[in-house]
Formats: sequence, structure tokens, C-alpha cells
Amino acid sequence: MISNKISAALKQLGITELNQMQKETLSVIQAKQDLILLSPTGSGKTLAFLLPIIEKLQPNSERTQAIIIAPARELALQIEQVIKSLTTGLKTLCCYGGHSIQTEKNSLIHPPEIIVGTPGRIADHIRRGHISTTYIKHLVLDEFDKALELGFLNEMQDIITNLESLKLKVLTSATTMESIPDFIKLKDYTTLDFLPKQQLGKKLSLKAIRSEGRDKLDAFYNLTCMLGNAPMVVFVNHREAADRISAHLKKMDLSHDIFHGGLKQEHRERALIKFKNGSHHMLLTTDLASRGLDIPDIEYVIHYHLPKDKEAFIHRNGRTARMKASGTAYIILAEDETVPEYIENKIEFEEINNTFPLPPAPDWKTIYIGYGKKDKINKVDIVGLFIKKGKLQKDELGLIDVLDHSAFVAVQRNKIKQVVSLLKNERIKGKKLKMEISR
Repeated sequence: MISNKISAALKQLGITELNQMQKETLSVIQAKQDLILLSPTGSGKTLAFLLPIIEKLQPNSERTQAIIIAPARELALQIEQVIKSLTTGLKTLCCYGGHSIQTEKNSLIHPPEIIVGTPGRIADHIRRGHISTTYIKHLVLDEFDKALELGFLNEMQDIITNLESLKLKVLTSATTMESIPDFIKLKDYTTLDFLPKQQLGKKLSLKAIRSEGRDKLDAFYNLTCMLGNAPMVVFVNHREAADRISAHLKKMDLSHDIFHGGLKQEHRERALIKFKNGSHHMLLTTDLASRGLDIPDIEYVIHYHLPKDKEAFIHRNGRTARMKASGTAYIILAEDETVPEYIENKIEFEEINNTFPLPPAPDWKTIYIGYGKKDKINKVDIVGLFIKKGKLQKDELGLIDVLDHSAFVAVQRNKIKQVVSLLKNERIKGKKLKMEISR
């Protein structure tokens, strides 16, 4: 049943109708049943579990009533943004490692109705007594299987042990889960399975190239030159490999960025923002980016290294050929490397030579601004400044991302020097503009 509260939230997002998975999820949670929701990345799981939960919560209560746990900081931040976009009046706090725990502790003095965060940081707050668990009745474990894979079992067990007033548990996953740990204590639960039954979607083409010898760098570089400036995500198995390949690409002057768990939070945020706004078209990453993250549909997935199993392979490929789009996944094989048995689909082998030129630099470049939402800066302020004082046309200004204490603005590359020169002595909301071209 779509209540007035849910209808109002959907109107904020411009959504006129829920998909089948969201409708069934809504029905199960409204019936107060625990839920295991299996659905692919990009299918709308976040909205599916948020809508029925927010209608159960009381705003302006200064009582934490729901906790949503995500395995990665970026996913937690995305969930927080979805909640805020619904404009429900519910106070929300996102808790994660990589920044000051004291800042979060201060915010918890006046408890938010919803806490979103990573297992380690939320468990830490509970142990320190920063989070009151008395009124928490709703728990969501988003991408639960990924959290287990990353080694957060003990933290999640500690959290759930302290939530004695729980009335509802929701577990989501983009892959089938063989078993649920006993500490979850699911009772009378429903499983909704919307996972695709075949290995690869019909809209995904699977191709392979073979390198000479064991080192794949030359073959990879030639492949990316052939593909040009199309959006692509390149998967490796270890962060050290991402760093090594990135160093080589920098020498070759090929635009890209990297994303893995060894980077600082601000670097990871910046990499995703610049990928989404078109300032670079290649994201070199570990399986950290294989699911859950809000990155745009892309044309190519490249497996520089093959993953260890079929499910990881499917999740990586899920970054392309999503919804109505089509896409291509490339596998790079060393000279003596064989195609693993878990790849059952027919693979088309291609010969790639070194005659393709280096792709041109992307059309966009990103400007960093040292103020954000907490400084009362919004997109309207930035648009006005860049068009009026920076003398940009509307089509020369791209995506704008405003974070808590910073903002990132995409500008046409051929206008970047003009903007920096014209705005260097300007002010925004009465403050001297802190600005630089993002590295």
C-alpha cells in the first residue's frame, strides 16, 4: 500500500511508479516481516527498503529508531543522500571511518532518527556509549554478503547483540547467500529473489584479447587506446596492481583515476565524482567498485585480472549492460592463461595492435572549492558565481557535487583557465573563494 507519506517522498524524486521488486519489498516490510532481499546492483534496493521504513519513524524525536549498515563508506554516504533527497524531516547521521570520530560523537548528543554507517564505526560508537540503542526497532544490513566477505562478522554481531528492541530486520544482497549466521536471529522471514537466472545478460558482449608473455600492460594500453574515450571500469585483484598500472598510465599520459580501499576517503570521493562528471573516463579499481556504488552506466568493463569466482565476475560485469543499456566486457589473458570454467558463455577473441593513437583528454575538468553544505554553500550559489563572474555559458558548466565541506564543479576543459583567472579574487556567501583545479 502506498501511503501519503511514501507518495510525498516519491514525488520529491519525480518517481511515478515503483518497480515490481520495490512493490513487493514495500508489502513485506509493511506486514512487519523480516526480509532477505536479493536483487542486482542498480535495481533500486535502497529506495525499496527506505520507503516502508521511513513511514514507521517519528521525526523530531531525538531518538534513534533505525540503523542501516553498509560495508563501504561510499555506499553509506549514498544511502544518506537518498534519505535526504526524500525530505522526510527525519534527522540522519552517516558514521564511517577515515574522518574524526569526535565530530560524529558531537552530532550524536542530539540523536538522529536514522544512523547510516559502516560496521566498524557503528560498533565503535555503541561500545563507547555514544549511540543509545533503547529505541532502535529497525535494522538494515545492506550488501550483507559483501560485509561478511570483507570480514565484518564480529562487528555486526556486536551491533546486533546490543539492539534488544528490534522489531524488523532487512538483509539485502546482490548475490545468493548460502547461509545466514545465527546471530542475525531472523524469525518468520520472507525471501524475495530478483536475481537474474542466467550468467550474463543478453545485452552484454563478452570479448577477450591475449597479451604476449605474462605482463599485460602493453596489451591493456593498446586496448584502451582502441576503445578511446568511452566510459570504462578496469578491474584488478589487488590494490598494489592498481597503483602499478596507474603509474604506467601516467607515464603514457592517459587520463584515469584509481579507486581502492587503501586510499584516503577524500581521494576515493574525488575519483568517483570526476568519473561521474566526465573529467576522466577510466576508473581503475578493485572489486570494491563492483557493486553498491552509484556510478553511471558504462560502455566497457575490462578484467585486467580475472576474479576468483563466477559471482565476482557477474558483479563486475553488472557495471555495464544495465537496465536498457548494452555493453561489452573485455578479458585480458596472459600468453599461457586459460579461460576459467565458470565462464560458460562464448567469448569472441580480438587481435589488438598498437596503431591506435592516445585518446584525447576528456572534454571536462574539475574545479575544487573549499566550502560545502556546512558552510551554507549550495549548487545555486556556485552556478550563479561561475556564470556571472566566471563568464561561462550554461553548456560550459557540468555536474556540480556539493559535499559537507567541499564542492566539485565540472567545467569545459577549454574554459578552465579563464574561470580560474576570473574567479581568483571573488567571494562566495561573503567568504573569499578557496578554489583550485582538482588533481
